[in-house]
Amino acid sequence: MTAAAEEEGGGRPGPREQVVAAVGLLDRPLTSYYLVLGCSMMLLALGLTMVLSASSVKQLQATGSAYTLFQKQAVWVAIGLPGMWLASRLPVKTFRALAYPMLLLSIVCLALVLVPGLGRSAGGATRWVDLGPVQIQPSELAKLALVLWGADLLARKDRLGQLTEWRPLLVPLMPGAGVLVLLVMLGSDLGTTLVLLTIFLALLWVVGAPGRLFVGIAGLVALLVSILIIVEPYRLQRLTGYLDPSGNKLSTNYQGTQGLYALASGGLFGTGLGEGRAKWDYLPHADTDFIFAIVGEEFGLVGTLVVLGMFGMLTYAGLRIARRVKDPFTRLAAAGATAWIVVQAVVNIGAVIAVLPITGIPLPLVSYGGSALIPTLFALGMLLSFAKREPGARQALSARGPGPVVRALSWLGLARR
Repeated sequence: MTAAAEEEGGGRPGPREQVVAAVGLLDRPLTSYYLVLGCSMMLLALGLTMVLSASSVKQLQATGSAYTLFQKQAVWVAIGLPGMWLASRLPVKTFRALAYPMLLLSIVCLALVLVPGLGRSAGGATRWVDLGPVQIQPSELAKLALVLWGADLLARKDRLGQLTEWRPLLVPLMPGAGVLVLLVMLGSDLGTTLVLLTIFLALLWVVGAPGRLFVGIAGLVALLVSILIIVEPYRLQRLTGYLDPSGNKLSTNYQGTQGLYALASGGLFGTGLGEGRAKWDYLPHADTDFIFAIVGEEFGLVGTLVVLGMFGMLTYAGLRIARRVKDPFTRLAAAGATAWIVVQAVVNIGAVIAVLPITGIPLPLVSYGGSALIPTLFALGMLLSFAKREPGARQALSARGPGPVVRALSWLGLARR
């Protein structure tokens, strides 16, 4: 840039310099930390807003108050945020110590789901344990347990040099994951089964499983999922409805069709917050499985792209943490947690936009439900803890400054330290 151009531009940097400065933000030690924290808080705020909007009509009809589900979700957020903060301050050894107790607790709770009188079924799947005033979904805890236990197990084997052969690599990882998957399968929960299998494959990928072994396991997973679809009539109907979206619009394809109508009616900028029509008894499960359709209807294409962008940045941050940390457990746990959250978001959004079959799993941080929200927030807090262990991150966090808000603005180049 010439001196004349600089004088004409008032000394402001040009587009090229701005792009270079923006790219430079990705190289800073605290990039992962602030991306995880920022995206999590924005998705959580969006989730509270959309739960209120999507559930208001139905709850007003059922309970006389439009705020019933919103208040319940706010309570779960109030419980989950301290858990996220606590996890962000825990050392790595504490996460490793939690691995086996959490795995055992998950197995016991998943078994309780299958006990008549305790397990509760809905939508063709038995997922919840009925504890009277509250209902918990143990399969959500199982995702976190598999991440921690699998990462700890493979890290121990890596230290002993036992990952070069297939038998030490898969035993007992594959049987342990198989127990969780089997218990979830017995509850007919295909969506959670897919997520658990994704975590299992992600751990194998990060640990460097041989290509032939990885392809074989992936083929076995695909065969297992195919069997699960075939043996359950309602799943087969969903698959055939997905393959033939023009048929059965008033029965099998009703939910998917209404979801597409909601997205289409939103246009570019949406109908406005609270102004959507799909939640008026047109779209089933608008506050859980299909809340992304309400986002598209009320905030339009722009709103959906913002949500996709936040999940994209969360993916980048999680993978950046896994790539930059040196401890094997930290690397494996970060990759497993990222795969869990991102793949679940992809499956949920893919079902809403009709590029994937409907599986009935929630959109992380956005859909209603405390059983899914609290483990997810804990996992994100764990990612924050791991992000502090990236090269230079701890020194940057310990640097004295006027406060976290100004420090964050300084990181963005909007204020001086």
